[in-house]
Amino acid sequence: MDLKTSLIDLQCEMVAERTLVNPQNISWLQYDILYQLEKEGEILPSNLSVILGTSRTKLSKALKGLKSLGYIQQLPNQLDGRELYTSITDDGKILLADISTKHTALYQTALKSFTKEEQEEFACLSSKLSSGLRKERIENYE
Repeated sequence: MDLKTSLIDLQCEMVAERTLVNPQNISWLQYDILYQLEKEGEILPSNLSVILGTSRTKLSKALKGLKSLGYIQQLPNQLDGRELYTSITDDGKILLADISTKHTALYQTALKSFTKEEQEEFACLSSKLSSGLRKERIENYE
């Protein structure tokens, strides 16, 4: 199997897994927003759209939905009230924790599928690819 086919197959499997662990049926973009907010802390939507590689319009709609569900909060920037710092709420953290618990099954499958050396190699290569994808998105945005 070639690299391109392997990447497509992996992406399809990851999407299927993500669908199984989504108890509140939030969108994938909304999940990614919550994940990034938990990781980054407070962030401006303009920076979040670059990180996630999505338009400001799509991001704004997703943020509005998350805010109405109580998973995020937005507070005005003290220096520029037009900018809203966005952060995850306790309810958002609880939702992510619930989803994370369900990700354990994916982790367990990976542990069974790979030797210890393969686990380390996969983690390294996945991290390298993820970093490359993010860097390319950011460079293309600028």
